[in-house]
Amino acid sequence: MAHFLLLPVGSHGDVHPFVGLGVGLKHRGHRVTVVTAEPFRGVAERHGLEFAGTVSADEYSTMTNHPDLWNPSKGLRVVLDNDMLRKYLPVTFAAIRERYVPGDTVAVGGSLAFVGRVAHESLGIPFATAHLQPMSCCSVTDPPVAADGTDATWLPRPLIRLAYRVAEWLKTDPLITPPVNEFRRTLGLPPVRRILTRSGPSPQRVLGFFPDWFGPIQDGGPTFRHAGFVLFDDASGRKTPEPLTRFFDAGPPPVVFSFGSAMRNGRPYFEAAAEACRRLNVRGVLLGKSGEQIPPTLPPDVVHADYAPFSEVFPRAACVVHHGGVGTSAQAMRAGVPQLVMPMAYDQADNAARMKRLGVSQTLFPKRFTGPRVAEVLKELLRDEGVKQTARQVCDRLRGSDAMATACTLVEELIGSDHPRSVNENTVSPG
Repeated sequence: MAHFLLLPVGSHGDVHPFVGLGVGLKHRGHRVTVVTAEPFRGVAERHGLEFAGTVSADEYSTMTNHPDLWNPSKGLRVVLDNDMLRKYLPVTFAAIRERYVPGDTVAVGGSLAFVGRVAHESLGIPFATAHLQPMSCCSVTDPPVAADGTDATWLPRPLIRLAYRVAEWLKTDPLITPPVNEFRRTLGLPPVRRILTRSGPSPQRVLGFFPDWFGPIQDGGPTFRHAGFVLFDDASGRKTPEPLTRFFDAGPPPVVFSFGSAMRNGRPYFEAAAEACRRLNVRGVLLGKSGEQIPPTLPPDVVHADYAPFSEVFPRAACVVHHGGVGTSAQAMRAGVPQLVMPMAYDQADNAARMKRLGVSQTLFPKRFTGPRVAEVLKELLRDEGVKQTARQVCDRLRGSDAMATACTLVEELIGSDHPRSVNENTVSPG
């Protein structure tokens, strides 16, 4: 059996699918090590996976508490912070090199796991990139809606292709290439550019951790495969709090609100949620980390919990209101309930647009996410039998697939595909 090194980068929604993949691989007899931020050590080890920490809990907390994290124009600079990358890259590479046994080891990383491609070129380790959301594929045939909601999917394909090039030239490469190329230089590798679309993803295997009916990536190339939503939320390790279970049992299905595990500045949104429940006289559940973002007083039929596994609470909801993160979106679709999505940044507006096209959700951007407006949209969703029926149909499609098994098989195919240090076809000469 092989040793899989999983390299997720991000919050719970980014890490949980990789832990789920690790659990699936472990059940097939493989050894699995999760290499990511220290706060996720617990969830990995609870499920019998080995763990190697990269950034510390304090560093992760600093990032999640950054006021610009959820800003659609500034958030990427927080996520791709140069100082953090300069620490993350060598630490993660060292963890890979220490565990790499030729012919026996495979690395699997997320969209931002640039170090996986570096290790592939430097060490020869087989490497697969797993994109959790369609936006990360930078498809021309299935272009995404921008983070601010701008929909340019109607543009001719040559213009869409040009837009990607301009975005890399002006925005992403200036953030990513300095620390990545500095680290590559220490390994004797030449510098690269176009890291998000060309020099970062694996040349061996690229996976879409979403179904083709959600993101039909027709131009993914010969290495691309759809696996489907790899759903995991640590329900066996962290159960629904008993008081919250009693609340669900005590009355009709509530509206469940969650704005992301990394959200620390959600006060106006949770206040709007509580007001909407009061206006509609419906029960509500606010899921979010305690602190200033949770209103100190809530209506009698609205409760708060720091955490609950979505797989347990979403199926018991009348509607799920969330930020549009792909993990939360997939769990809500799996639950078969209507959704109201408030996208803030990154892939969220694109995911929201895709679910709206499917007919399972409505969208409200943050500036319009007020108590009266949320109540108005929720009232429509809670009465719309067509949306409820479509949500159940989408749920049936997800229940009929086995994304976990597919994903495991697709990465197992890389076992033994090691090769000597390769030369990136997209390298550029220094200067």
